[in-house]
Amino acid sequence: MPQREIRKTKVPVRQRPVEERMQDFHEVELLYTPEEAREEASRCLQCKNPPCVEDCPVHIRIPDFIRALAEQKTAEAIRIILEDNPLPSVCGRVCPQEVQCQKRCTMGRIGDPIQIGKLERFVGDTTQKPSVQRQKRNKRVAVVGSGPASLTCAGELARLGYEIVVFEALHERGGVLLYGIPEFRLPKEILAREIAYLSELGVQWQTNVLVGRSISFEELREQFDAIFLGTGAGLPKYLHIPGENLRDVYSANEFLTRINLMKSYRFGEYDTPLKVNGDVVVIGGGNVAMDAARSALRMGANSVTVVYRRTRDEMPARVEEIAHAEEEGVRFVFLALPLRIEGDEQGRVKRIVCQRARLGELDEKGRRCFIPIEGDEFVLPASLVINAIGLDTNRILLESIAGLKLDVKGHVVVDESLHTSLEGVFAGGDVVLGAATVILAAGHGKQAAHSIHKYLSE
Repeated sequence: MPQREIRKTKVPVRQRPVEERMQDFHEVELLYTPEEAREEASRCLQCKNPPCVEDCPVHIRIPDFIRALAEQKTAEAIRIILEDNPLPSVCGRVCPQEVQCQKRCTMGRIGDPIQIGKLERFVGDTTQKPSVQRQKRNKRVAVVGSGPASLTCAGELARLGYEIVVFEALHERGGVLLYGIPEFRLPKEILAREIAYLSELGVQWQTNVLVGRSISFEELREQFDAIFLGTGAGLPKYLHIPGENLRDVYSANEFLTRINLMKSYRFGEYDTPLKVNGDVVVIGGGNVAMDAARSALRMGANSVTVVYRRTRDEMPARVEEIAHAEEEGVRFVFLALPLRIEGDEQGRVKRIVCQRARLGELDEKGRRCFIPIEGDEFVLPASLVINAIGLDTNRILLESIAGLKLDVKGHVVVDESLHTSLEGVFAGGDVVLGAATVILAAGHGKQAAHSIHKYLSE
């Protein structure tokens, strides 16, 4: 039989027009149709030793779920994904597949790599998740936090039959997935559906519970057989420049929380005002900076400028997020550092003074360092400044836990199994890694779940 001809170019994902999507917070990218999904899935070469699986932090059997999709067996496709990842609709949207599973896709040698994330999203959104028969075990595990690491850990342990209770300090579940990622990238309805599936697996939830205050950590250790710490990294890093305390200078964390969790874009229906107008300047170059910049435009900014200390090539944000920001009118100023924020007599922001920089040699992380150019300054008008340079762990809980070892940056110290310095206490995600991607946190959650399973089975 003659070999079938394989399409070399990807099946494009349709997007809402810029002028339409700028009027609301609805999702930008549309879902593949069933025909588009099957066509894209049919491009997969079904490698015997697939590098995509190796590069996936949770090691989904990618060729297997894609083959099932190509054969119109979507129930089998979702079953395969859920074996390794309980959050397919989330990860299909927000994970950086282009630098992970898709980066070494064999198809990419002769054409476009398979759009693995788009296919995972399609399966997650359109397919009923199967019920799971669980072997119940007489062991209880507490999960602290409800971000991606915690949700993955909870789901995996529930699937293994453990009684799981998730403790969340806020009134809603989801952690950074809820308060940090805008609706136009991750609809809250989708997140709620993923969390509902975890409830079906048997996961229990206690919200409005701040561990260390509402309940002591020692009480948790007495009541549970093991604990997973997935409290994330929610403390903003500061710019440490004059004017940082002026009115209308926000951390990206607060800015996005007001929009995503408190729904300030629907003021009147919800009670959290957020006044955005005039010129907005965002400091940073990651996905959070893109989220803040694009949200500011939708909130009514006249202009949004992103200031980044390196060049476009060094930006850690996803390529598609940068492209969406540019399409929507965000302006970029590269090789620039904020020097000071200046305000008026009432303490309102008026402008930000920046300094030009140039690139130097590679640093310890393999990125070119930036070198300020003395005397080369410029001014950007600004009525609101958003600091999006990164997040640290919040040490309030961590430092209150007697015997828990932290490193100099405040991250929890763990061994290769993610076991902390305390017996039966494990940790993963941003609280160990520092601010990282959703899928890396999920990978930690899965690893921790299996380490806890081994620990409780001994």
